[in-house]
Amino acid sequence: MFGAERLRTLAILPVKEFSRAHERLAGEISAADRARLAEELFLDMMIKVRRCKTVDDVLIVTSDSEVVRHAKWVGIDVLSLAEDPGHSDAAARGIRDAVAGDFERVAVLPTDCPLFDPVDFDAHLGRTPRAALIVPNHDHSGTNALILTPPDCFEPAFGSESLVRHTGRARASGVSFALEEIEGLAHDLDTPEDLAYLREALLVSAERSPRAARVLWEIGGDPTEDDESAVRLTDSSPTPPPA
Repeated sequence: MFGAERLRTLAILPVKEFSRAHERLAGEISAADRARLAEELFLDMMIKVRRCKTVDDVLIVTSDSEVVRHAKWVGIDVLSLAEDPGHSDAAARGIRDAVAGDFERVAVLPTDCPLFDPVDFDAHLGRTPRAALIVPNHDHSGTNALILTPPDCFEPAFGSESLVRHTGRARASGVSFALEEIEGLAHDLDTPEDLAYLREALLVSAERSPRAARVLWEIGGDPTEDDESAVRLTDSSPTPPPA
């Protein structure tokens, strides 16, 4: 499926402290529910990334001891930091580890895109194995993922208007690159509008992120009988480690 250009690839997941996650949703859901949602989104994504056939290894970069505990429970490598340096710096530190480990490509991925589909992701990476891919969010105001070949071809610069910054850095580096729209990475959880969209999307396809789907419905009000049947799934994710 992926041809002769099979590149040794490290997936990097920078993970913010659960207690500080989704602060822009403070007017919509409580701090406790935001932390719980961030944790379940992370658990769903962690499991799905390991299913990607184009990914050889996974590295989680975080300062949150709970994240470290979950990752170690399932045998995923962790770069543990003393404090949260921000998404871009955490990604850069992971990239340095990838270079030291002789990886040929990195995929810097979010943990708050519950519609992420490993099969679709593999298809995109398999089509353009030697290009850097800049994956925009749904309205092209930011970047939700970076696939960099080689890993250090340019520095990540996530945040507001990051699509423009990443495009400029890619051009300046001289690397071959493309803007790659990946449906499962288009919608991250940032605004109240994102919250409403993802809640509805997971109603009809809760299997794409079962833990997060359950929490979104619990904090969004009582679902109807039909809604309950839509999210009543067998969770195939491993049981979290004991506290």
